[in-house]
Amino acid sequence: MNKISLSILGVLLVAIAAGGGFWVGGRQIATPNAGSGASASASASTSAKGGAASGQPVAVEVSKVARIQLPQAITAVGSLRSDESVTLRPEVAGRISAITFQEGQRVSKGVPLVKLDPSIADAELQQARANLTLAKAKYTRALDLQGKGFISGQAKDEAENNLKLAEAALSLAQAKLAKTTIAAPFSGIIGLRVVSNGDYVKEGADLVNLEAIDPLKVDFRVPEVYLSQVKVGQSLTVTLDALPGKTYEGKVFAINPLVDAAGRAVVIRAQVRNQDTSLRPGMFARVRLITRGTQDALVVPEQAIVPQGDEQFVFRVIDGKAARSKVTVGQRRDGKVEIVQGLAATDTVVTAGQMKIRDGTALAVAPSVGVRPANAENSAQPPAKS
Repeated sequence: MNKISLSILGVLLVAIAAGGGFWVGGRQIATPNAGSGASASASASTSAKGGAASGQPVAVEVSKVARIQLPQAITAVGSLRSDESVTLRPEVAGRISAITFQEGQRVSKGVPLVKLDPSIADAELQQARANLTLAKAKYTRALDLQGKGFISGQAKDEAENNLKLAEAALSLAQAKLAKTTIAAPFSGIIGLRVVSNGDYVKEGADLVNLEAIDPLKVDFRVPEVYLSQVKVGQSLTVTLDALPGKTYEGKVFAINPLVDAAGRAVVIRAQVRNQDTSLRPGMFARVRLITRGTQDALVVPEQAIVPQGDEQFVFRVIDGKAARSKVTVGQRRDGKVEIVQGLAATDTVVTAGQMKIRDGTALAVAPSVGVRPANAENSAQPPAKS
């Protein structure tokens, strides 16, 4: 055999070895090589996929869609505000001579609360009255003299102008004296003062706050998508974490025409009665606004909802298999979610085990329990065959 024949034979042997074996008597004889491990892995993977596709049922918990009477409402959170609120401040500077209220007491409109020392303002008033008396006398004399031709018309006009200036000065002095007494602008409950008798205060200094708290206002925000459902006069209920078990009724009386561009929400203001003064401004409130009357609604447990981005899905049980369905949800209440679109009253939905299933997965309904164990996801898996 020459060198060329030996070379050809070597090439053929290498090709047969790379192909995984050679044929003897019509049978392929496998030869070990580096690719045998990869082939085994691929074979195992195919076998595993075949086991998953074989359709062993996945244990899940389910619940039937319920039909209940549900008022159409919007829930929100807000804050209580005084019906009227003001911080009393003096318009003139002076020393406090009297404080005529007790902190926290009810006061009526017009009742004096704080008095400043009136001595300077009273002296200015007396001076203005004296100047007015003199200006009146001069004007009367000027009229008489002009009638006799002893003074010119200009002198008479000057006397008349001085009289008007004296009258204006008297009015100014009276106003300054009146500003030394600070009265309640409306009826309400007086707050805590920050000054004492004898303090010298400047114009605009804080003295005490006054709050009208019956009724109270409640301000809350709702998304702009609900703007068409909100109207003045709608009823609402208010509950407070600070007063558990109590519910307060109210009505919407104003809607802000400006939509907040940052949060895409509209501010709504309602009034709530507070006859026993148990509610106080600044308290955190949970608001439930009734937009429409009670009507039939389809609801499912909150656990049945599977969010994905901005969309909501559920898994329906159809002929023992899972069917993923997109739904439109409405209001949420007491652990239930209203389904506006996407389900029928006869449907059954998966409430636990959604992470293990997909469209077409065979299902085995497990008995529902009140509290699922922490490893429920793993315990629901069927045991692996040895």
